[in-house]
Amino acid sequence: MESRILIVDDEKMVSSVLARRLSKEGHECITAQNGREALRYFYLDNLSLIISDVRMPEMSGLDLLKNVKAVRPNMMVIIMTAYPEVDMAVEAVRLGVNDIILKPVDFELLIFSVRKALEQRKMEEELESYHKHLKKLVEKRTAMFQRALLALEKTHLDSVKTLAGAIDAKDPYTRGHSDRVRRMCMRIGLKLGFDKKRLEGLVFGAILHDIGKIGIRDEVLQKQGPLDADEYRYIQEHPLIGVKIVEGIDFFKDKLPMIRNHHEHFDGGGYPDRLVGEAIPLEARIIGVPDAFDAMTSSRPHRKAMPLDAVLGEMERGRGKQFDPLVLEIFLKDKMWAA
Repeated sequence: MESRILIVDDEKMVSSVLARRLSKEGHECITAQNGREALRYFYLDNLSLIISDVRMPEMSGLDLLKNVKAVRPNMMVIIMTAYPEVDMAVEAVRLGVNDIILKPVDFELLIFSVRKALEQRKMEEELESYHKHLKKLVEKRTAMFQRALLALEKTHLDSVKTLAGAIDAKDPYTRGHSDRVRRMCMRIGLKLGFDKKRLEGLVFGAILHDIGKIGIRDEVLQKQGPLDADEYRYIQEHPLIGVKIVEGIDFFKDKLPMIRNHHEHFDGGGYPDRLVGEAIPLEARIIGVPDAFDAMTSSRPHRKAMPLDAVLGEMERGRGKQFDPLVLEIFLKDKMWAA
């Protein structure tokens, strides 16, 4: 079936150029100049994909996205913007956008994004069909179902990486922190014998653990010099802010304890819930170890990175206090930071 793409931009020249280019790829394209006009096409037409600018008169791209997803949650939507902002990116991801493309548009990147979105649409339609005809198709379509699930998992991972990128954009001093913590957590999970499903959950949680820092003011997050008591308490709100950001997304519900409790201490001296020992979820105890290690070995606006020997000594002193003794033993014995 031929794909039908709606391109929405208040600049006619932009939408016309994009339509001509995508038509060469075999897509049927129609254009609209604002979100309100686009909604009329959406309600009356059988669209495969919507590509929309963000800033437009009458109705913005985000409002269009919200209205479209309320009616058809599985509708494929790509957002274009010349003004990349963290808050906008986070809101778009929460609303279910498939991709965000910067203007001026790179045609090759656009074509790739369109192809990816249409492939995902096809897989989701096949998955829905599978559920409707489960008894008849169980043997014939199992392999296809598994591929569709893998594609959906990758989509969730892409969303998580988008959020992690938003954290890096917000706090450039800790760029790459979540990814380093993810790698170390994955190795600890393997040592603890986590199965594939639990290990994947740990990976997602590790990438997302600091997502709440998106909600912390820049002047505190990037302050030069030591934080005062009020600023430190304010920073401590980021686990709860992180929970608020992702709690409405079903896929992330089982990751909420990792986000909320990764700063709990084994002796009960952490935050926000002052949990003690094994009352702290194991995944949160795992994240807490490489999170602290990477924080101490990275330069921050208010202090320089500590030498490795000093960091290892500090972590040893936290055995049974800040850190779960078993998790710390695995981390130190296998030098998780070294690979």
